[in-house]
Amino acid sequence: MVAPPEVLEGAANWDRLTRWERAELGRRLRRMGWTYSEIMEVLPVGKGTLSGWCREIRLSDEQVVAIKARVPTQKGVPRDTNRKRRLEIAKIREQARAEVPELLEEPLWVAGTVLYWGEGFKAQRQVGMSNSDPAALRLFIGWVRTYLKDNVEFVCKLNLHHNNDEPAARHAWAEMLGMADIKFYRTFIKPEGTGHRKNHLEHGVCQVSMRRSSDSWHRIAEWIDALKGKWAN
Repeated sequence: MVAPPEVLEGAANWDRLTRWERAELGRRLRRMGWTYSEIMEVLPVGKGTLSGWCREIRLSDEQVVAIKARVPTQKGVPRDTNRKRRLEIAKIREQARAEVPELLEEPLWVAGTVLYWGEGFKAQRQVGMSNSDPAALRLFIGWVRTYLKDNVEFVCKLNLHHNNDEPAARHAWAEMLGMADIKFYRTFIKPEGTGHRKNHLEHGVCQVSMRRSSDSWHRIAEWIDALKGKWAN
């Protein structure tokens, strides 16, 4: 099951969505015939909340048949098809937590982890950050390369206002980030008259994402949990 790009984008920006926008993403996948478990693999939402969002949606007979084909059963008990992945995630998190005492001695790791705690994507499966400050994004990029994956592939997406110069903004961000060949996804252009901000940012807001980052996301999440336990209790 592959979620539509706009759903994945919404999941990546989950903390910035309204409650209604979050519910619409869940309802959209349900209308497509997704099970609650499948939706929860994409969206960071609990089953109870999801059930409340989707209680008025009735699946078609064809969708029910398709679900039964996707989720085989044995003697009426659903097969645990995600067990292997859960074990992998548990191992990643265990290793990440074991790293923390030594990493706490490194200022760059602490700074990058706290930055991600405040500004990074919280939805599972994608490591990334949006910001208008190139210095913050450069710190994020250097932190990822140092502690997660040195040969990481990054992609960018810009959020601009209707009167921004998109080619100039792409060039400026590539230069400010020190990544001349970075790939840009389709830019989001905010239409005229949808906001009250008068001092539009010349080059908008840049979103930098790490490709193939599910394992790294779980590693970061465990690092942040460790910092919460040390400093935030």
